Amino acid sequence: MIKADLHIHTAYSMDCTTPLEQIISRCLEVGINCLGVADHNTIAGALKLKQMAPFSIIVGEEILTLNGEVIGFFLTQEIPSKLSIEETVAQIKAQNGLVCIPHPYDRLRLSVFRDQIFEDIMQDVDIIEVFNARSLSPGSSKRAAQMAQKYSKLASAGSDAHTLPEIGNAYVEMPEFNGKEEFLASLAKGTISGNRTNPTAHFASTWNRLKKRLS
Repeated sequence: MIKADLHIHTAYSMDCTTPLEQIISRCLEVGINCLGVADHNTIAGALKLKQMAPFSIIVGEEILTLNGEVIGFFLTQEIPSKLSIEETVAQIKAQNGLVCIPHPYDRLRLSVFRDQIFEDIMQDVDIIEVFNARSLSPGSSKRAAQMAQKYSKLASAGSDAHTLPEIGNAYVEMPEFNGKEEFLASLAKGTISGNRTNPTAHFASTWNRLKKRLS
């Protein structure tokens, strides 16, 4: 069995400054041996980390669409931001990637579940993130789990780490896998664990975003 934190960010995100080397060290320290790297609107960090890490890296991208955020996993090419959700999903599928809805029902962040448009794309959704350690909205995890069950979608979890100590705050314990199809089968057998991140972590993201804009 492995412990997979299926939503983290690196210094390649506009609101994160965590170096790739430190991410690897942190994972080895806390026992995380699989990462879903979902930097904002880029896969550059994920590709680099995949070359460096001694454990499994899933190349992903958290993409800002005109209708909210969506994650593509097992990507080989970067997908531009600010497309419609339908076009973004189509581009993920064109790469034989997986569509994941991050932090649904978190009122403070832009998930496509904020709009009824999610009904139109649900047939193409593979995974719903039912536990996001950074989510501040009460009951969001329960509602996300109910939605995943209603539509028979796989459930995932991630720390959504933007700082080093957050890595591993949420993870899925699941069988080892090799490639996308085995990942899906493994995730179906997974067990979600984790704890809420201290809300002050959001201030670090805001400060990092400001610093990068100024520089």
